[in-house]
Amino acid sequence: MSYTLSMSLLAVSMFIVMLLLLELGRRIGHRRLVTDPEGARAGVGPVDGAVFALLGLLIAFTFSGAASRFDTRRQLIVEEANAIGTAYLRLDILPPSAQPALREKFRQYVETRLEVYRKLPDLSAARAELVKGAKLQEEIWSQAVAASQAEGAQPARVLVLPALNAMIDITTTRTMAGKMHPPMIIFIMLIGLSLVSSLLAGYGMAGGKARSWVHIVGFAATMALAVYVILDLEFPRLGLIRVDAFDQVLVDVRASMR
Repeated sequence: MSYTLSMSLLAVSMFIVMLLLLELGRRIGHRRLVTDPEGARAGVGPVDGAVFALLGLLIAFTFSGAASRFDTRRQLIVEEANAIGTAYLRLDILPPSAQPALREKFRQYVETRLEVYRKLPDLSAARAELVKGAKLQEEIWSQAVAASQAEGAQPARVLVLPALNAMIDITTTRTMAGKMHPPMIIFIMLIGLSLVSSLLAGYGMAGGKARSWVHIVGFAATMALAVYVILDLEFPRLGLIRVDAFDQVLVDVRASMR
């Protein structure tokens, strides 16, 4: 089952369960009003306020974190493209005899880096491309070090090797950035609080003679959509909200490698 379908099913399931809990809460509240009209509302306000405040805080926290990590991942793509482009241009100062082989390795390396993320969500295939990329990094580094040790290649040691080091380091940074997510308990708590809030909201609606479908459906739809968007932002290679468009900068770098 695809990630998008799984998240859609989760959002629809949340919406349906929240509707049921809203109705359940309303019925519980209605029965309480019948049996104890004066005590049915006693102490309800502070409890509702605490739960809804915690839910609002958790939504704000998770959404802000997801949006921040989304922007960071896009920025890292640009930084990697710049690092590769800089290192590639600095190959010009290496001995001419060493340049063709290194340029070919660079072309292979960029294609591998693009394939790592194109293979997702197939983690096995993505890991295989990561291993291939790491091997190419070693080969590029070894060849560049050997070329920079030639007579008169002092500028190469000063300029090429630091650029290659930056190109290699950004790979690890991007890989770890893709794995940075809040603990699973945060998402479980977010979904759980949404459901509890539905029950309490339904209880608070018990005073009306007729159901307010605008409020019932609106509350359930808003909460389900908020959870869906937060999860989609957390995994921008799998859902509807994606960072794939930023891969074009790497494609452009590859195209510039004549």
